[in-house]
Amino acid sequence: MELKQGGISEKKKCDTRALSKGAAGTVSEAAKEEIQKREIKGVRELSGVVLGDIEKREKMEAGVLSEGEMRLLETSNVAFLPLYADESRYLVLKGGGGSGKSIFAGRKILERCARGGYHKFLVVRKVEKSLRESCYAQLRGQIAEHFDAGEFKCTETPMKIKHNATGNEIVFCGIDNPEKLKSYYNITGVWIEEATDLTEADFNQLDIRCRCDKSDYMQIILTFNPISILHWLKRRFFDRALPNCRVHESTFRDNRFLPQEAVAVLEGFRRTDPYYYSVYYENQWGVFGKSVFDAERVTKRLGEVGAPVQVGRFEYDLTMRIDEQGYLLSNVRFVEDRHGWVRIYAPPAAGEYYAIGADTAGEGSDDFIASVVDATTTMQVAVMDMETDEDIFAEQLYCLGRYYNDALVAVEVNFSTYPVRRLQQLSYPKQYVRQAVDRYTQRPMHAFGFRTDSKSRPLIIAGLVGHVRDYAETICDKKTLEQMLSFVRDERGRPQAQAGAKDDCVMAHAIALHACCQQQVRQGRGAGRVALSAAEVFGADGPRMSGFGAGEKRVVV
Repeated sequence: MELKQGGISEKKKCDTRALSKGAAGTVSEAAKEEIQKREIKGVRELSGVVLGDIEKREKMEAGVLSEGEMRLLETSNVAFLPLYADESRYLVLKGGGGSGKSIFAGRKILERCARGGYHKFLVVRKVEKSLRESCYAQLRGQIAEHFDAGEFKCTETPMKIKHNATGNEIVFCGIDNPEKLKSYYNITGVWIEEATDLTEADFNQLDIRCRCDKSDYMQIILTFNPISILHWLKRRFFDRALPNCRVHESTFRDNRFLPQEAVAVLEGFRRTDPYYYSVYYENQWGVFGKSVFDAERVTKRLGEVGAPVQVGRFEYDLTMRIDEQGYLLSNVRFVEDRHGWVRIYAPPAAGEYYAIGADTAGEGSDDFIASVVDATTTMQVAVMDMETDEDIFAEQLYCLGRYYNDALVAVEVNFSTYPVRRLQQLSYPKQYVRQAVDRYTQRPMHAFGFRTDSKSRPLIIAGLVGHVRDYAETICDKKTLEQMLSFVRDERGRPQAQAGAKDDCVMAHAIALHACCQQQVRQGRGAGRVALSAAEVFGADGPRMSGFGAGEKRVVV
């Protein structure tokens, strides 16, 4: 089969290298660098393509690819090719049904056994007896298909696979056999199949056991389906960037060897089981119970959103106030940092107006979250996600607002007024104003900050529900969308986060959209565009009485 027109460039085709059967030594550094540099985007262009005999012969004669490397390229799913060269401590493979993640995990440890160096791999599932018919059988099948006869020795009791030339071993154990697990030492790598069956404590024990100074690198591979949005795997590996960790996601579309009958089964879940369809077809985190939001729209949007264009934090200088009553922040600047708190989906545009909703950590169950929206289009342009002290959050919030053209900032004040007061001390120019009652005189007054109570909470949630139903494409943050799926009604009908889940991103976004009623918006086109208050555009009472409207998108451009 020849490469289709418009495929990957000749240079990239020639440089596609990975670990190979019978290859002496490791992948060349140049090949490893090339694979890691282009990652999934480049190799995906090869999906479903097998190099033709003429191309293979030309490349092998040119010394570009070895016979073993070419064989690996032909028999592997290209979405996983960069992972053969990955040396991260944690290789987390989240995938839908039939994505090929487990086949890759097995192939990688076999290839590492076949080359030089010391390797001892531990293959684990929750229950040991399930290993024989799953991982052990799969590995034996791959040995028969891709390796020479007699290259490996497989024993049934105890289950063990040994490479005869190198002496490298693969051993098997269940978490339900702790004494056997403790007997293994000098483990250089672990493959955890169906990792969702393990507790976090189980994983920590395996993490401790994976230690040896004889191997080139040690790696724990986790393979699983995303059965629950509340699972510890999501919190540990997906909600935060973890050092020395690589996360990879795949679906059946990445498996060019999957039979069409299996694809039809997965597609059939669309009609028969929405949960199975979400988890095994779309590779989305599973949610039990009925979401307050339109789950189909949210799930669809989850499959569309991409990574932030920038991730980082704000740095600034401290300047003494003229009255010497504290400090001001000056020279505010955004610094890229992959472990930073701020996820930017669209940078600030000159002359545009923005609103920020901030949900504070409250009693400590949630994080400090701020969601930034374009006040005219309601497009979500940034999210600040922090698990830190309140004073740091307040100063980063100040910087975020200044960065987005002095955005209107609406901070929830239910648990603490410190962020609002700190913004005042820093002379922030534009905060959301609510009507309150003076606790001493009982007279109406205006106060900074948004208070979530029995009247305002249903208002902003109802508005957000309608907005998601009609304009889900305006939400760009994956974490916000995932929280929407676990935002359900309790036994009393009150909408809130499912037990064990969080709703801080949801509430921050709802507050941000509601706060648009006090921000200016743009009307008109081109040079004739003018800035108007929301009240002038939508009416004096409408926005304030109904938030941003049930499903009403502020498109006035």
